[in-house]
Amino acid sequence: MRCYRATIEYDGTDFAGFQWQRDLRTVQGELETALRRLTEQDVRVSGAGRTDAGVHALGQVVSFRASTRIPTERLATAMNSVLPEDVRAVEACETDEAFHARFSAKSRAYVYVILNRQEPSAVWRRFACHVRQRLDVGAMEEGARRLIGEMDFAAWANALGDVQTTVRRVLQCSVRRRGHLILLAVEATGFLHGMVRNIAGTLIQVGHGKREPADIERITASRDRSQAGPTAPACGLCLVRVRY
Repeated sequence: MRCYRATIEYDGTDFAGFQWQRDLRTVQGELETALRRLTEQDVRVSGAGRTDAGVHALGQVVSFRASTRIPTERLATAMNSVLPEDVRAVEACETDEAFHARFSAKSRAYVYVILNRQEPSAVWRRFACHVRQRLDVGAMEEGARRLIGEMDFAAWANALGDVQTTVRRVLQCSVRRRGHLILLAVEATGFLHGMVRNIAGTLIQVGHGKREPADIERITASRDRSQAGPTAPACGLCLVRVRY
C-alpha cells in the first residue's frame, strides 16, 4: 500500500456535503467510488475540510492509501476519467505514511463571495450570495478585523456537538470589493460548524448599517449564537487553500 495526497476541486451545489452519508450524494462518496473503480479496492478517503451541503472547493486536500499500477504522475488524470464533471482532481502525489489530510493541516482558508448589485447573475448564481442593496465594505472590513486572533468563537457556531473547545485562532479576516463582487477571506487554524457563513451573514448586516463594526466584539464576548446574524447561504462559500 502507498500513501497518496490529492488536491480536489468541486462544485458543491448538488452534494450533501463532503463527508460520506448513507443514501446521499457526497464528495467523499464520489471519490471513493472512483478510486474503487481504478484500484478494485475499498479505498477510504480523508478530507482536510468537511464542507457542508452546497459549499464549494478549489483547494480541498484528501489523503488515502491504495495499491495501484497507475503511475503517480497520471493518477489525477485517471481519477478524472471516472469522476463526475462536478468533481476534479487537480493534482496527486505520493506522500509519507504520517500524512493525514485533516490532522496534518496547519490552517484552512475560505472565501465567501457576495454578488453586490441590483440584478442577479446567470454565471454567479451557483457560486455567490446575491445582495441587492449596496454594502458598506469599509464597515464590513472594520468588523472583520475584530475577529483576528485567538479567542472563543462559540457565538459563531451553529452546533457545538462534541467539540472539546470553541477557542480558535483566526489568522486572516478581510473584506475586499472587486467590481460587483465582495470577497470575505478567512484563514484559521480551525473552524467551528457554520463559522464562516455566520460571520458572513453578520458582516452583511454591518454592510447594510443594521449593526456597527464594534458589535462584532460584543457578539464574540457573548458566546451566544443568538446574538450573531443569520447564516449566509452555502452557495457563496469556497474552501480555497489548506496549509501544511
